[in-house]
Amino acid sequence: MPIINRFAELHDEITQWRRELHQNPELLFDVEETASFVADKLKAFGLDEVVTGIGRTGVVGVIKGRNTGSGRVIGLRADMDALPIHEDTGLEYASKVDGKMHACGHDGHTAMLLGAAKYLSETRNFDGSAVVIFQPAEEGGGGGREMVEEGMMDRFGIQEVYGLHNWPGVPVGDFATRPGALMAATDLFSIEITGSGGHAAKPHETIDPIVVGSHIVLALQSIASRNIDPVESVVVSVTTCNAGTAFNVIPEKAKLTGTVRTLSEAVRDQTQTRIQEIVEYTAKALGATAKVDYQRNYPVVVNHEKETAFAADIASEISGEQRVNTNANPTMGGEDFAYMLNARPGSFIFLGNGDTAPVHHPKYNFNDEIIPVGCSYWARLVETAMPANR
Repeated sequence: MPIINRFAELHDEITQWRRELHQNPELLFDVEETASFVADKLKAFGLDEVVTGIGRTGVVGVIKGRNTGSGRVIGLRADMDALPIHEDTGLEYASKVDGKMHACGHDGHTAMLLGAAKYLSETRNFDGSAVVIFQPAEEGGGGGREMVEEGMMDRFGIQEVYGLHNWPGVPVGDFATRPGALMAATDLFSIEITGSGGHAAKPHETIDPIVVGSHIVLALQSIASRNIDPVESVVVSVTTCNAGTAFNVIPEKAKLTGTVRTLSEAVRDQTQTRIQEIVEYTAKALGATAKVDYQRNYPVVVNHEKETAFAADIASEISGEQRVNTNANPTMGGEDFAYMLNARPGSFIFLGNGDTAPVHHPKYNFNDEIIPVGCSYWARLVETAMPANR
């Protein structure tokens, strides 16, 4: 594949950065060491501006092109945080921190964007400014939201923004994306059921919240099968159930928690309404009471049409048109890059990680073979969007 020669030369160095990051994972906003690593590299590369503490612990760097007369400013984003998972890869560079692991490849994303920043600061073969964004707390903390709400887009004049994520199961170096909804909204719910406890030998004298909860769990599955248009997508998953402390006692309370995944705001609204109705009336029919705490989390990742076509063209230049899927199936996983796409036009794209363990798995490992591909994608995107010789 026609990667940029400089990234072939830098491949080993960038791989070492990635593996150092892999050995020292940090969670959510507590990425001080990672952020310091990133900021030190950017300063050493000679960026025009390096700002820390954006969105608590995020890092933003500005690279001005050979010319800036175009006034164009493009943002490129990578995530820095790891997951609370015990690593089980047996790699020589495995995590040194028990219970923490880069199990989603954010170490690779950070390393690739650092590599692109190094190259772009060396060459500056573009007319405008490239803003490299290193975000904390993608894994549930909403670091992207915090950076946007802090005014990052206006502060650095970002006009378009692009993101990239490695994707196991897609061949090494292949790309996949689509305009419109690419990744799901990731809402959360908690259901508290109150019945009437008592002796397990006398259930007729109680209102069993576990039985009520069981009916609710089954009834919630009717949302996908009977309430939502079959051509739409929705997932309602109850993932925890907690009640009781003894074999012979029917408890007074039970608690269910779970997640809702949707690809449109209309389905999101409808699902939330139906959950509240099902919970309230199922409990009432069985003599109990129940309340729902529904929290809207990350929104749908919606790719903008023009920018997605452009991103696909850049990916085709790097890997070949036949290796870029521009009609990828949406995934019900979520991504807080959605907040950046809600703030500015842009696009999110997947880069194939090959036949590896899936993300969020203790045996997952970022594939270092794709480093030159990802770096080349970032560099060509900037140079093509803001050509030096207008």
